[in-house]
Amino acid sequence: MPEIAYWLIGIGLVFDLFGCIGLVRLPDVYNRAQAATKCVTLGTCMILIGVAVAAFGGAGWPMGIKAILCAGFILLTSPVAAHAICRGAYLSGVRLWEGSVEDAFADHANEIRKEQAQAQQERAKGEKAETA
Repeated sequence: MPEIAYWLIGIGLVFDLFGCIGLVRLPDVYNRAQAATKCVTLGTCMILIGVAVAAFGGAGWPMGIKAILCAGFILLTSPVAAHAICRGAYLSGVRLWEGSVEDAFADHANEIRKEQAQAQQERAKGEKAETA
């Protein structure tokens, strides 16, 4: 059982290493977020599963349960956080890498920007009416 745990932890470390290399080597925030989200999420979950296997193989079952709970939390929150960061970066005007092939979000982003501008204008009108 410990050998399986060590293999899972080793594979997780390799995925984490690839994710870190991707953060340094890739050209823009969107590609970097992809490397961080996919590699680091998978790598960290593999490490935590390895810890759980090692814990359940011994007498440390509470640590195994905590490791599984942490892996579930990472699986749920990491992709959502990366999506929010990339969406915010795109809407604030961070450009795609010039080698990007397709910008599928451009039309939708323009609609969102128009809606935000209209809402801001309406808020400004409301504030002027309140102060008058």
